[in-house]
Amino acid sequence: MPRRIIDISVPLMAGIASDPPWALPQIDYHDHGMTAPPIAAYFGITLDQLPEGNYAAREQVRISTHAGTHLDAPWHYFPRQDEALVPGGRPSLRIDEVPLDWCFQPGVKLDFRALPDGHVVQPGEVEKELARIGHVLKPLEIVLVNTRAGSRYGEDDYVDAGCGMGRAATMWLLERGVRVTGTDAWSWDVPFSFTRQRIAEGASPDIIWEGHRAGREIGYSHIEKLHNLEALPANGFSVVCFPVKVHRGSAGWTRAVAILDA
Repeated sequence: MPRRIIDISVPLMAGIASDPPWALPQIDYHDHGMTAPPIAAYFGITLDQLPEGNYAAREQVRISTHAGTHLDAPWHYFPRQDEALVPGGRPSLRIDEVPLDWCFQPGVKLDFRALPDGHVVQPGEVEKELARIGHVLKPLEIVLVNTRAGSRYGEDDYVDAGCGMGRAATMWLLERGVRVTGTDAWSWDVPFSFTRQRIAEGASPDIIWEGHRAGREIGYSHIEKLHNLEALPANGFSVVCFPVKVHRGSAGWTRAVAILDA
């Protein structure tokens, strides 16, 4: 059957505002000419004995597992998960333990681009959007949230852009069997700058990372720093987001794609 694959991942780049300063990736590029002298020395030959004096291009990187488009494991949120399902909960899954079946499922897109930066999405807004697109959620469907942040990737305001999913809205999804969600924002939650301001104004610290912390009650994973969600229909596609298998990691990078039947 003909199909169309849409890339919904961002490129992993250095030198752009993709993360807070303390989390920015570092990439050193070594081209064919730069790697030629050491390999020639290793084999005991001269540079002119290599094709046009060239060897191999490669990159040396120093990055967090949360750089670029990545899938968070429940371990990222809290040491335990599923406290709402079994007494005392269970040890949280690491990224190399996340079921691969979670990571290749039909997708649905919620368009929240019109919501203001820092807005905390509530269950009623999720229900309203699902009603607008005429979709009834099914267990294991992957729910993608399209926010204003998607248009700001790499710009100075990216980390502070977009709405975020609150605890109640996240729990609403999880209680219906969703186990993977995603956002084109820096975080599944609202930008930290808005949370910090609300706490300064007297809000409870319980609002810190409230969407992530829902994973303590029902374990789930989410994809952060998605891109190009505007190119997707509301439904009728599958999402593939297998994570890199980082041993006992809290996240793994993913080349997330959407597959549409042509």
